[in-house]
Amino acid sequence: MNEAEMTRLVRRLALVTNRMDGAYYLYARQHGVNENALTLLYALDDGEPHSQKQVCEEWLMPKTTVNTIVRQLEAEGYLTLRHDEGRGREKTLCLTPAGVAYARAVLRDIYAGENAAMADTLAQYTPQFIDALERYTDTLCARFEAAGR
Repeated sequence: MNEAEMTRLVRRLALVTNRMDGAYYLYARQHGVNENALTLLYALDDGEPHSQKQVCEEWLMPKTTVNTIVRQLEAEGYLTLRHDEGRGREKTLCLTPAGVAYARAVLRDIYAGENAAMADTLAQYTPQFIDALERYTDTLCARFEAAGR
């Protein structure tokens, strides 16, 4: 494949990922939810324990942004901070029962849309398309990190 074809494919991928990110952004706006709050609720709605640091690293959100959203959700009664043994000063973010209900209500249509889109995609492609996208992303991040040194 020549460089022009490669550039065209990379650009298509960049546009597609931008559209995908934009879909979540527009959903948040249409439903009156802060985009960062939506991301945090999505991150916490997997039933696993998460620290603020982990959310920042996995979801590429600034520490100050996560802290602001955590404080807001905590004040609204949707989130608590739990100190777990062995985690040092780091606290675990926990959705309260009201937070779980809120997250599920906010995320219900997102999950339905994601599941429908995945089912449609899997009707034509294997789940390996995700493996390929992860490989591309890992390689891209490593190259950008190396270029930044």
